[in-house]
Amino acid sequence: MESYPQSVERLISEFAKFPGIGKKTAQRMAFHVLMSNNEHSAHLAQAVMDVKTKILLCSSCGGITEDDPCHICSDPKRDKNLICVVEDPADIYAFERMGIFRGLYHVLGGVISPLDGIGPDSLTIDRLLTRIQEGMEIILATNASIEGDTTALYLGKILNGKGVEVTRLARGIPVGGELEYIDEATLQRAIEGRTQL
Repeated sequence: MESYPQSVERLISEFAKFPGIGKKTAQRMAFHVLMSNNEHSAHLAQAVMDVKTKILLCSSCGGITEDDPCHICSDPKRDKNLICVVEDPADIYAFERMGIFRGLYHVLGGVISPLDGIGPDSLTIDRLLTRIQEGMEIILATNASIEGDTTALYLGKILNGKGVEVTRLARGIPVGGELEYIDEATLQRAIEGRTQL
């Protein structure tokens, strides 16, 4: 069997590096680009370059933005006494799609995972500690996984005695589930039924 031309093979290989994209899907995507007009391909290439050159992390919350601080942190209508702590920037948009959470966010940049060499010092916990003030509520919205629970327990311990109320999302999010893929009704029930640690 003959292989594809080198440039097509390279494009398939690059698409296959995306999470959840297998070889067959990568081939379909590559052929879609190949059969598209040059204008479509140029727009795709420009969109990829724009994401890499224009997107930065918000200096306050760690979410993705083109302006610093991000539109959420700079919104005067947000409740400044309520911070939802999430693992990754994509998790913010799971909450924002619901439209019912009106507080701020803090992105940890991952979870504690000793097997992967990720300890508390690898996360943005120090930045979170500088943001908190007495009387705030901190919602720990890490994923319902061993690493997410470990991180939440660790944060609960270090936030204890800081004059803040620490809550955790209520169960309803399946163990191993990632916030980015949870349906809105389940996520809404989880935030409304959060519990104090």
